[in-house]
Amino acid sequence: TVDESELLTVPDGWKEPAFTREDNPKGLLEESSFATLFPKYREAYLKECWPLVQKALSEHFVNATLDLIEGSMTVTTTKKTFDPYAIIRARDLIKLLARSVPFEQAVRILQDDVACDIIKIGSLVRKRDTFIKRRGRLLGPKGSTLKALELLTNCYIMVQGNTVSALGPFSGLKEVRKVVLDTMKNIHPIYNIKTLMIKRELSKDPELRSQSWERFLPKFKRKNLKKRKEPKKKNTKKEYTPFPPPQPESQIDKELASGEYFLKERQKKRKQVEEIKAKQADAVKKRQEERNKAFIPPKEKPAVKTKKASTEKKIDIEAIKEKVKNAKKKKLGALPVEEVKLKMAADEKKKKKK
Repeated sequence: TVDESELLTVPDGWKEPAFTREDNPKGLLEESSFATLFPKYREAYLKECWPLVQKALSEHFVNATLDLIEGSMTVTTTKKTFDPYAIIRARDLIKLLARSVPFEQAVRILQDDVACDIIKIGSLVRKRDTFIKRRGRLLGPKGSTLKALELLTNCYIMVQGNTVSALGPFSGLKEVRKVVLDTMKNIHPIYNIKTLMIKRELSKDPELRSQSWERFLPKFKRKNLKKRKEPKKKNTKKEYTPFPPPQPESQIDKELASGEYFLKERQKKRKQVEEIKAKQADAVKKRQEERNKAFIPPKEKPAVKTKKASTEKKIDIEAIKEKVKNAKKKKLGALPVEEVKLKMAADEKKKKKK
């Protein structure tokens, strides 16, 4: 009796046998071909590495042609081609070369255990500025996020323009597509990278193969912290009253209240003229004051008076005389020879007495 879980799992280190000419000795009946365009900036690189492309495809008996006038690459099968899937791999090779993937990486697509996926991200975001920010988030600072994703998925990833080209095993390509699409949906790639790191550690434990990993994986809640834009003018609701607002006064009511209504036409005109003259006089006065401001001198700082040296100080003549006497007593310079001898003799006498 064999456990069912063992039958469903692939043994470690198992590989599918390679497809050889013995599996298809008669070859293919029809000729197949695929063509793809490439941008102008890739022309110089493709022209340089095209002999290597032809050499790699000739091992699988597939012809490759480069048209620099049209800007296209074409791959076709020959009579010697025995592997029917070789033309699909050749098609993927020229697609990757057109998407700026270097030849050293793109040629790996001809291996059996390597596949590729070209993810279109240009139409996932409307605004161009937002698209550039999210694409930069996928790369990370100095490409660190992309490098971490490559190490976890064992895939080569190339972000170019509006597409992301990935090259590696099928399981890794599935994870790469999920991370790329989530990043363009405004989910930071660090969350998916953290999940991939936990899965990598869990896969090492053989006991957890048949169990669900949901309890170990982190669950990130999406928080929308966008603040609602408030209007500049806020309309405040007035308190409800059942009574209607008072009727505004008409011009006649205002004239009746001030008494103008009962004045004659001459008196009304005279009053209007007086009001106009009063307004004009105020305006002239204000204008004159503004003009006169330029002629008002600024306030000067008060001058600081210098104190004269007081000459009334009393000079002490006697003190000066004493100083002169003391100075005369002091002898400047070295002592004469006779005085030095007398001193030395006096010192010797003192020493003998002691």
